[in-house]
Amino acid sequence: MKNIETLHWVGKQDGCLRMIDQTRLPLEFVEIECRDVEAVWEAVKMLRVRGAPAIGIAAAYGVCVGLQTVSNCQDEADFFGRLDEVTDYLATSRPTAVNLFWALERMKETAGQFRGKKSPAEIAAILLAEAKAIHQEDRRICRAMGRHGAKLLADGSGVLTHCNTGGLATADYGTALAVIFAAAESGKRLRVYADETRPLLQGARLTTWELMQRGIDVTLICDSMAAWVMREGRVQAVITGADRIAANGDAANKIGTYGLALSAAAHDIPFYVAAPASTFDLSLADGGAIPIEQRDPAEVTHGFGRQTAPDGVEVYNPAFDVTPARLIHTLISEHGLIRPVTREKIAETIAPTPAA
Repeated sequence: MKNIETLHWVGKQDGCLRMIDQTRLPLEFVEIECRDVEAVWEAVKMLRVRGAPAIGIAAAYGVCVGLQTVSNCQDEADFFGRLDEVTDYLATSRPTAVNLFWALERMKETAGQFRGKKSPAEIAAILLAEAKAIHQEDRRICRAMGRHGAKLLADGSGVLTHCNTGGLATADYGTALAVIFAAAESGKRLRVYADETRPLLQGARLTTWELMQRGIDVTLICDSMAAWVMREGRVQAVITGADRIAANGDAANKIGTYGLALSAAAHDIPFYVAAPASTFDLSLADGGAIPIEQRDPAEVTHGFGRQTAPDGVEVYNPAFDVTPARLIHTLISEHGLIRPVTREKIAETIAPTPAA
């Protein structure tokens, strides 16, 4: 199968960001074009693009789109003022995925290196090249994570995953699904169990679609079935991605991940987390400092437009939870396997991060 191209830049300096509208999958394959920064912000906020690495890439291209209004101006102050405005605005789209902030900071630092040395038009061109570099780097990172993690999965094993961590969430191959793809390509036979991932069903809509596109054996289950599937002996490994990992290894991921980790521990099943170095936030001592996004109650009460709860009911809808490092058997990054999951081992493997 041809690799899924989640998002890409179309045209030259005055081009636009084109991406798959993931809210339309799996029934419709629709691509949208983002020609201004507001469109990029809306796409991130409304989950048209999602997954920490893909959000970071979209943000980098979003900076380029946002600067098109001033790229030909002669006033450096106006250009950098607009840069601050664009990056601050994009940073408000979603709070949990650290890749968003990492990419925005990288773009700002890149521009700052040429302040007073090149014209706004030249800096705008440099920033587009930087966004494309971030995009290309993620492709290489995905493949490396797949290679490192594939050795953890035994031939013939059942693997449980949560949310969507494949090509739709990244530039190319995925994070957790990259491990599954690489294992399958090496000749290992796997049966994947994919949680629906309520309330927005990223597992049902996206993960099963990607796995079926690649001819990988996949079975869809409701989130509440996971512990029982483990109890029945169908699962020998659990693997997820992450949106932010603290210095001690606590990992924020899609809501429901913490429960899976607890169930895996209760059944003596290894729980793996695959994430690039850009997802590690070494400035946070532990997961207690990770901001958790609260989303619209209608996602729970009116899922996909149909009301399924009484009018006026109170709703709590956190988009993420945090899995303690003690429940994570191994962290998988492009730099290799991190185990045991300790502050020291993480620092040794990850630092210095790309943002340093």
